[in-house]
Amino acid sequence: MFKTLKAPGVLAIVLSAAGILMITQGTRQSLGLFMGPMNSSTGLGVVTLSLALAIGQFVWGLAQPIAGAIADRWGSRYVLFAAIVMAALGLALTPFMDSGIGMGITQGILFAGGTGAASFSILMGTTAKQVPAEARAAASAIVNAGASVGQFVLTPIIQRLIQTLGWMGAMWSTVALLAMAIPLVNRVAPVRVSADPAPASGADLRNAVSGAFKSPSYGLLHLGFFTCGFHIAFLVTHLPGEVDLCGLPASVASWSLALIGLANIFGGLFAGHLISRYRSKNVLAGMYASRAVCVLLYLLAPKTEWTFYLFGISLGATWLATVPPTATIVGKLFGTRFLATLFGMTLVSHQLGGFLGAWLGGLALAHLGNFQWMWYADAALAAFAALVNLPIREAQVPQTATA
Repeated sequence: MFKTLKAPGVLAIVLSAAGILMITQGTRQSLGLFMGPMNSSTGLGVVTLSLALAIGQFVWGLAQPIAGAIADRWGSRYVLFAAIVMAALGLALTPFMDSGIGMGITQGILFAGGTGAASFSILMGTTAKQVPAEARAAASAIVNAGASVGQFVLTPIIQRLIQTLGWMGAMWSTVALLAMAIPLVNRVAPVRVSADPAPASGADLRNAVSGAFKSPSYGLLHLGFFTCGFHIAFLVTHLPGEVDLCGLPASVASWSLALIGLANIFGGLFAGHLISRYRSKNVLAGMYASRAVCVLLYLLAPKTEWTFYLFGISLGATWLATVPPTATIVGKLFGTRFLATLFGMTLVSHQLGGFLGAWLGGLALAHLGNFQWMWYADAALAAFAALVNLPIREAQVPQTATA
Protein backbone atom coordinates (compact mmCIF):
# COMPACT_ATOMS: atom_id res chain seq x y z
CA MET A 1 0.00 0.00 0.00
CA PHE A 2 2.73 2.49 0.92
CA LYS A 3 4.47 2.03 -2.45
CA THR A 4 1.89 4.44 -3.87
CA LEU A 5 3.63 7.32 -2.07
CA LYS A 6 6.77 7.14 -4.23
CA ALA A 7 5.58 9.78 -6.70
CA PRO A 8 7.90 12.86 -6.68
CA GLY A 9 7.17 15.21 -3.81
CA VAL A 10 4.24 13.18 -2.46
CA LEU A 11 6.07 11.67 0.51
CA ALA A 12 7.46 15.07 1.55
CA ILE A 13 3.94 16.56 1.59
CA VAL A 14 2.55 13.65 3.62
CA LEU A 15 5.40 13.65 6.16
CA SER A 16 5.14 17.43 6.61
CA ALA A 17 1.41 17.15 7.30
CA ALA A 18 2.16 14.36 9.78
CA GLY A 19 4.78 16.59 11.41
CA ILE A 20 2.29 19.43 11.94
CA LEU A 21 -0.23 17.01 13.43
CA MET A 22 2.49 15.51 15.63
CA ILE A 23 3.12 18.90 17.21
CA THR A 24 -0.46 20.18 17.52
CA GLN A 25 -1.94 16.89 18.72
CA GLY A 26 1.03 15.97 20.91
CA THR A 27 0.67 19.20 22.89
CA ARG A 28 -3.12 18.91 23.01
CA GLN A 29 -3.13 15.29 24.21
CA SER A 30 -0.80 16.26 27.08
CA LEU A 31 -3.20 18.78 28.66
CA GLY A 32 -4.42 16.28 31.25
CA LEU A 33 -0.94 16.34 32.82
CA PHE A 34 -1.50 20.00 33.75
CA MET A 35 -4.80 19.36 35.57
CA GLY A 36 -3.39 18.53 39.01
CA PRO A 37 -0.69 21.23 39.10
CA MET A 38 -3.08 23.90 37.77
CA ASN A 39 -5.69 22.95 40.34
CA SER A 40 -3.18 23.14 43.18
CA SER A 41 -1.81 26.47 41.95
CA THR A 42 -5.04 28.27 41.07
CA GLY A 43 -7.49 26.63 43.48
CA LEU A 44 -10.16 26.73 40.78
CA GLY A 45 -11.26 23.15 41.40
CA VAL A 46 -11.36 20.08 39.19
CA VAL A 47 -14.92 20.78 37.98
CA THR A 48 -14.03 24.29 36.74
CA LEU A 49 -10.86 23.12 35.02
CA SER A 50 -12.67 20.11 33.54
CA LEU A 51 -15.31 22.45 32.13
CA ALA A 52 -12.62 24.64 30.52
CA LEU A 53 -11.03 21.59 28.90
CA ALA A 54 -14.47 20.27 27.94
CA ILE A 55 -15.22 23.55 26.16
CA GLY A 56 -11.89 23.05 24.44
CA GLN A 57 -12.96 19.59 23.29
CA PHE A 58 -16.03 21.05 21.59
CA VAL A 59 -14.24 24.10 20.15
CA TRP A 60 -11.49 21.84 18.77
CA GLY A 61 -14.14 19.97 16.82
CA LEU A 62 -16.09 23.08 15.80
CA ALA A 63 -12.93 24.69 14.42
CA GLN A 64 -12.40 21.84 11.96
CA PRO A 65 -15.32 22.35 9.55
CA ILE A 66 -14.94 26.14 9.79
CA ALA A 67 -11.24 25.97 8.95
CA GLY A 68 -11.98 23.27 6.38
CA ALA A 69 -14.61 25.41 4.66
CA ILE A 70 -12.21 28.37 4.46
CA ALA A 71 -9.47 26.11 3.13
CA ASP A 72 -11.81 24.47 0.60
CA ARG A 73 -12.74 27.89 -0.77
CA TRP A 74 -9.45 29.85 -0.58
CA GLY A 75 -6.65 27.43 0.26
CA SER A 76 -5.17 26.14 3.49
CA ARG A 77 -1.87 28.01 3.72
CA TYR A 78 -2.90 31.04 5.76
CA VAL A 79 -5.46 29.04 7.74
CA LEU A 80 -2.66 26.84 9.06
CA PHE A 81 -0.40 29.80 9.86
CA ALA A 82 -3.17 31.58 11.78
CA ALA A 83 -4.13 28.38 13.60
CA ILE A 84 -0.64 27.76 14.96
CA VAL A 85 -0.30 31.36 16.14
CA MET A 86 -3.71 31.19 17.82
CA ALA A 87 -2.82 27.97 19.67
CA ALA A 88 0.51 29.40 20.84
CA LEU A 89 -1.25 32.53 22.13
CA GLY A 90 -3.66 30.41 24.14
CA LEU A 91 -0.83 28.54 25.85
CA ALA A 92 1.20 31.69 26.48
CA LEU A 93 -1.71 33.45 28.21
CA THR A 94 -2.99 30.54 30.32
CA PRO A 95 -0.56 31.02 33.27
CA PHE A 96 -1.93 34.56 33.72
CA MET A 97 -5.52 33.33 34.16
CA ASP A 98 -6.98 33.03 37.67
CA SER A 99 -10.66 32.42 36.85
CA GLY A 100 -12.77 29.80 35.12
CA ILE A 101 -13.74 32.32 32.42
CA GLY A 102 -10.08 33.08 31.73
CA MET A 103 -9.24 29.39 31.46
CA GLY A 104 -12.23 28.91 29.18
CA ILE A 105 -10.94 31.62 26.85
CA THR A 106 -7.28 30.59 26.73
CA GLN A 107 -7.62 26.80 26.87
CA GLY A 108 -11.20 26.36 25.71
CA ILE A 109 -11.18 28.79 22.77
CA LEU A 110 -7.72 30.00 21.73
CA PHE A 111 -5.61 26.88 22.21
CA ALA A 112 -8.34 24.42 21.28
CA GLY A 113 -9.50 26.45 18.31
CA GLY A 114 -5.97 26.83 17.01
CA THR A 115 -5.03 23.17 17.33
CA GLY A 116 -8.38 22.20 15.82
CA ALA A 117 -7.88 24.43 12.78
CA ALA A 118 -4.47 22.78 12.22
CA SER A 119 -5.67 19.24 12.72
CA PHE A 120 -7.06 16.18 10.94
CA SER A 121 -9.68 17.60 8.59
CA ILE A 122 -7.66 20.37 7.01
CA LEU A 123 -4.41 18.39 6.87
CA MET A 124 -6.03 15.28 5.42
CA GLY A 125 -8.15 17.35 3.04
CA THR A 126 -5.16 19.36 1.81
CA THR A 127 -3.04 16.23 1.43
CA ALA A 128 -5.76 14.29 -0.41
CA LYS A 129 -5.91 16.98 -3.09
CA GLN A 130 -2.18 16.70 -3.77
CA VAL A 131 -1.65 12.94 -3.88
CA PRO A 132 -2.83 10.36 -6.43
CA ALA A 133 -6.12 8.63 -5.66
CA GLU A 134 -4.40 5.30 -5.11
CA ALA A 135 -2.14 6.89 -2.46
CA ARG A 136 -4.86 8.48 -0.32
CA ALA A 137 -5.37 5.56 2.07
CA ALA A 138 -1.63 5.35 2.77
CA ALA A 139 -1.37 9.14 3.08
CA SER A 140 -4.23 9.37 5.59
CA ALA A 141 -2.67 6.57 7.66
CA ILE A 142 0.70 8.32 7.82
CA VAL A 143 -0.77 11.75 8.58
CA ASN A 144 -2.89 10.18 11.32
CA ALA A 145 0.17 8.41 12.74
CA GLY A 146 1.77 11.82 13.23
CA ALA A 147 -0.68 12.53 16.04
CA SER A 148 0.33 9.31 17.78
CA VAL A 149 4.03 10.02 17.39
CA GLY A 150 3.40 13.40 19.01
CA GLN A 151 1.59 11.84 21.94
CA PHE A 152 4.35 9.28 22.45
CA VAL A 153 7.23 11.74 22.14
CA LEU A 154 5.84 14.90 23.71
CA THR A 155 3.90 13.52 26.69
CA PRO A 156 6.99 12.38 28.66
CA ILE A 157 8.83 15.56 27.65
CA ILE A 158 6.03 17.80 28.89
CA GLN A 159 5.73 15.78 32.12
CA ARG A 160 9.45 16.30 32.74
CA LEU A 161 9.09 20.02 31.97
CA ILE A 162 6.28 20.25 34.54
CA GLN A 163 8.45 18.55 37.15
CA THR A 164 11.46 20.73 36.33
CA LEU A 165 9.99 24.14 35.51
CA GLY A 166 6.56 23.96 37.12
CA TRP A 167 3.34 23.95 35.13
CA MET A 168 3.67 27.61 34.06
CA GLY A 169 7.23 27.21 32.77
CA ALA A 170 6.25 23.97 31.03
CA MET A 171 3.33 25.67 29.29
CA TRP A 172 5.50 28.52 28.06
CA SER A 173 8.09 26.00 26.85
CA THR A 174 5.36 24.22 24.90
CA VAL A 175 4.81 27.44 22.93
CA ALA A 176 8.27 26.88 21.43
CA LEU A 177 7.23 23.37 20.41
CA LEU A 178 4.23 24.77 18.54
CA ALA A 179 6.45 27.24 16.68
CA MET A 180 8.32 24.30 15.15
CA ALA A 181 5.23 23.51 13.06
CA ILE A 182 5.36 26.82 11.15
CA PRO A 183 8.13 25.88 8.64
CA LEU A 184 6.24 22.69 7.71
CA VAL A 185 3.24 24.69 6.47
CA ASN A 186 5.22 25.85 3.42
CA ARG A 187 5.62 22.23 2.32
CA VAL A 188 2.05 21.12 3.00
CA ALA A 189 0.41 24.23 1.54
CA PRO A 190 2.68 26.10 -0.88
CA VAL A 191 1.60 29.44 -2.29
CA ARG A 192 0.29 27.76 -5.42
CA VAL A 193 -1.12 24.25 -5.31
CA SER A 194 -1.69 23.07 -8.86
CA ALA A 195 -3.84 20.17 -7.68
CA ASP A 196 -6.28 22.49 -5.97
CA PRO A 197 -9.42 23.21 -7.96
CA ALA A 198 -10.70 26.74 -8.42
CA PRO A 199 -12.24 28.32 -5.33
CA ALA A 200 -15.73 26.98 -4.69
CA SER A 201 -18.75 29.22 -4.33
CA GLY A 202 -20.67 29.49 -1.11
CA ALA A 203 -23.66 27.83 -2.80
CA ASP A 204 -21.55 24.81 -3.82
CA LEU A 205 -20.36 24.40 -0.25
CA ARG A 206 -23.86 24.74 1.22
CA ASN A 207 -25.24 22.19 -1.25
CA ALA A 208 -22.48 19.74 -0.40
CA VAL A 209 -23.15 20.03 3.34
CA SER A 210 -26.94 19.84 3.06
CA GLY A 211 -26.70 16.87 0.69
CA ALA A 212 -24.37 15.04 3.06
CA PHE A 213 -26.74 15.40 6.01
CA LYS A 214 -29.54 13.83 3.96
CA SER A 215 -27.50 10.62 3.81
CA PRO A 216 -28.39 8.10 6.58
CA SER A 217 -24.88 6.64 6.35
CA TYR A 218 -23.36 10.03 7.14
CA GLY A 219 -25.62 10.28 10.20
CA LEU A 220 -24.59 6.83 11.43
CA LEU A 221 -20.95 7.77 10.97
CA HIS A 222 -21.54 10.82 13.18
CA LEU A 223 -23.10 8.69 15.93
CA GLY A 224 -20.14 6.33 16.04
CA PHE A 225 -17.62 9.15 16.02
CA PHE A 226 -19.51 10.88 18.86
CA THR A 227 -18.81 7.92 21.14
CA CYS A 228 -15.17 7.87 20.01
CA GLY A 229 -14.82 11.47 21.19
CA PHE A 230 -16.38 10.66 24.57
CA HIS A 231 -13.90 7.83 25.07
CA ILE A 232 -10.76 9.72 24.07
CA ALA A 233 -11.56 12.97 25.90
CA PHE A 234 -12.47 11.18 29.11
CA LEU A 235 -9.22 9.24 29.11
CA VAL A 236 -6.87 12.00 28.03
CA THR A 237 -8.35 14.40 30.61
CA HIS A 238 -8.89 12.10 33.57
CA LEU A 239 -6.45 9.19 33.24
CA PRO A 240 -3.92 11.12 35.40
CA GLY A 241 -6.67 11.49 38.02
CA GLU A 242 -7.48 7.77 37.86
CA VAL A 243 -3.79 6.95 38.35
CA ASP A 244 -3.69 9.26 41.37
CA LEU A 245 -6.80 7.61 42.87
CA CYS A 246 -5.00 4.28 42.63
CA GLY A 247 -2.08 5.68 44.65
CA LEU A 248 0.42 5.52 41.80
CA PRO A 249 2.95 8.24 40.83
CA ALA A 250 2.24 10.80 38.10
CA SER A 251 4.89 9.23 35.88
CA VAL A 252 2.60 6.21 35.43
CA ALA A 253 0.00 8.48 33.83
CA SER A 254 2.48 10.18 31.50
CA TRP A 255 3.97 6.88 30.37
CA SER A 256 0.52 5.34 29.94
CA LEU A 257 -0.45 8.21 27.64
CA ALA A 258 2.87 7.87 25.83
CA LEU A 259 2.30 4.14 25.32
CA ILE A 260 -1.15 4.89 23.90
CA GLY A 261 0.57 7.09 21.34
CA LEU A 262 3.27 4.52 20.59
CA ALA A 263 0.77 1.71 20.07
CA ASN A 264 -1.36 3.91 17.86
CA ILE A 265 1.53 4.60 15.51
CA PHE A 266 1.33 0.96 14.51
CA GLY A 267 -2.44 0.78 14.94
CA GLY A 268 -2.99 3.76 12.66
CA LEU A 269 -0.68 2.43 9.96
CA PHE A 270 -2.32 -0.99 10.19
CA ALA A 271 -5.72 0.72 9.87
CA GLY A 272 -4.49 2.23 6.59
CA HIS A 273 -3.61 -1.27 5.41
CA LEU A 274 -6.98 -2.67 6.47
CA ILE A 275 -9.08 -0.01 4.74
CA SER A 276 -7.26 -0.72 1.48
CA ARG A 277 -8.50 -4.32 1.71
CA TYR A 278 -11.78 -4.28 3.62
CA ARG A 279 -14.77 -2.03 4.06
CA SER A 280 -13.97 0.83 6.40
CA LYS A 281 -17.25 0.44 8.29
CA ASN A 282 -16.27 -3.10 9.32
CA VAL A 283 -12.84 -1.91 10.39
CA LEU A 284 -14.49 0.77 12.55
CA ALA A 285 -16.94 -1.71 14.09
CA GLY A 286 -14.08 -3.99 15.10
CA MET A 287 -12.12 -1.11 16.63
CA TYR A 288 -15.01 0.13 18.75
CA ALA A 289 -15.87 -3.38 19.93
CA SER A 290 -12.27 -3.91 21.03
CA ARG A 291 -12.43 -0.73 23.12
CA ALA A 292 -15.44 -2.03 25.04
CA VAL A 293 -13.57 -5.25 25.79
CA CYS A 294 -10.44 -3.35 26.91
CA VAL A 295 -12.38 -1.16 29.35
CA LEU A 296 -14.19 -4.13 30.88
CA LEU A 297 -10.90 -6.03 31.32
CA TYR A 298 -9.36 -2.94 32.95
CA LEU A 299 -12.20 -2.79 35.48
CA LEU A 300 -11.56 -6.42 36.44
CA ALA A 301 -7.77 -6.09 36.68
CA PRO A 302 -5.72 -5.11 39.77
CA LYS A 303 -4.73 -1.44 39.59
CA THR A 304 -0.95 -1.69 39.26
CA GLU A 305 1.37 0.32 37.04
CA TRP A 306 1.62 -2.60 34.61
CA THR A 307 -2.16 -2.72 34.36
CA PHE A 308 -2.11 0.90 33.20
CA TYR A 309 0.73 0.27 30.78
CA LEU A 310 -1.00 -2.75 29.22
CA PHE A 311 -4.29 -0.84 29.19
CA GLY A 312 -2.58 2.02 27.35
CA ILE A 313 -1.06 -0.30 24.75
CA SER A 314 -4.35 -2.12 24.12
CA LEU A 315 -6.32 1.12 23.79
CA GLY A 316 -3.59 2.70 21.73
CA ALA A 317 -4.05 0.13 18.99
CA THR A 318 -7.30 1.92 18.04
CA TRP A 319 -6.85 5.32 19.73
CA LEU A 320 -6.76 7.58 16.65
CA ALA A 321 -6.84 4.71 14.17
CA THR A 322 -10.55 5.45 13.71
CA VAL A 323 -9.68 8.62 11.80
CA PRO A 324 -8.44 7.11 8.48
CA PRO A 325 -11.46 4.80 7.98
CA THR A 326 -13.85 7.59 8.96
CA ALA A 327 -12.24 10.01 6.51
CA THR A 328 -12.20 7.27 3.87
CA ILE A 329 -15.94 6.68 4.22
CA VAL A 330 -16.62 10.41 3.86
CA GLY A 331 -14.43 10.49 0.74
CA LYS A 332 -16.20 7.46 -0.75
CA LEU A 333 -19.64 8.91 -0.08
CA PHE A 334 -19.03 12.48 -1.27
CA GLY A 335 -15.62 12.75 -3.00
CA THR A 336 -12.62 14.83 -1.96
CA ARG A 337 -13.66 18.30 -3.19
CA PHE A 338 -15.20 19.23 0.17
CA LEU A 339 -13.52 16.56 2.26
CA ALA A 340 -11.99 19.05 4.73
CA THR A 341 -15.46 20.48 5.43
CA LEU A 342 -17.47 17.25 5.52
CA PHE A 343 -14.92 15.31 7.52
CA GLY A 344 -14.65 18.35 9.77
CA MET A 345 -18.39 18.06 10.45
CA THR A 346 -17.90 14.50 11.71
CA LEU A 347 -15.23 15.85 14.05
CA VAL A 348 -17.79 18.27 15.53
CA SER A 349 -19.82 15.22 16.54
CA HIS A 350 -16.65 13.60 17.84
CA GLN A 351 -15.98 16.60 20.04
CA LEU A 352 -19.54 16.87 21.31
CA GLY A 353 -18.81 13.47 22.76
CA GLY A 354 -15.45 14.82 23.88
CA PHE A 355 -17.12 17.69 25.74
CA LEU A 356 -19.27 15.24 27.69
CA GLY A 357 -16.39 12.86 28.36
CA ALA A 358 -14.18 15.60 29.83
CA TRP A 359 -16.91 17.46 31.75
CA LEU A 360 -18.85 14.49 33.13
CA GLY A 361 -15.58 12.93 34.26
CA GLY A 362 -14.91 16.00 36.41
CA LEU A 363 -18.44 15.91 37.81
CA ALA A 364 -18.14 12.21 38.61
CA LEU A 365 -14.92 12.76 40.53
CA ALA A 366 -16.32 15.75 42.43
CA HIS A 367 -19.62 14.11 43.43
CA LEU A 368 -18.82 10.39 43.56
CA GLY A 369 -15.11 10.46 44.39
CA ASN A 370 -14.18 8.10 41.54
CA PHE A 371 -14.73 7.39 37.84
CA GLN A 372 -16.51 4.03 38.16
CA TRP A 373 -19.74 5.01 36.38
CA MET A 374 -17.77 6.80 33.68
CA TRP A 375 -15.99 3.56 32.88
CA TYR A 376 -19.32 1.75 32.58
CA ALA A 377 -20.65 4.47 30.27
CA ASP A 378 -17.47 4.34 28.22
CA ALA A 379 -17.75 0.59 27.63
CA ALA A 380 -21.47 0.83 26.76
CA LEU A 381 -20.93 3.65 24.27
CA ALA A 382 -18.04 1.79 22.60
CA ALA A 383 -20.31 -1.22 22.06
CA PHE A 384 -23.02 1.11 20.69
CA ALA A 385 -20.52 2.64 18.24
CA ALA A 386 -19.57 -0.81 16.96
CA LEU A 387 -23.21 -1.57 16.15
CA VAL A 388 -24.17 1.71 14.46
CA ASN A 389 -21.32 1.48 11.94
CA LEU A 390 -22.53 -1.82 10.48
CA PRO A 391 -25.57 -0.45 8.54
CA ILE A 392 -23.50 2.23 6.76
CA ARG A 393 -23.89 1.82 2.97
CA GLU A 394 -20.31 1.67 1.83
CA ALA A 395 -19.15 0.33 -1.51
CA GLN A 396 -17.17 -2.89 -1.63
CA VAL A 397 -13.40 -2.36 -1.83
CA PRO A 398 -12.42 -2.85 -5.52
CA GLN A 399 -10.37 -5.94 -6.27
CA THR A 400 -7.69 -3.80 -7.88
CA ALA A 401 -7.20 -2.04 -4.56
CA THR A 402 -6.99 -5.25 -2.56
CA ALA A 403 -4.39 -6.55 -4.95
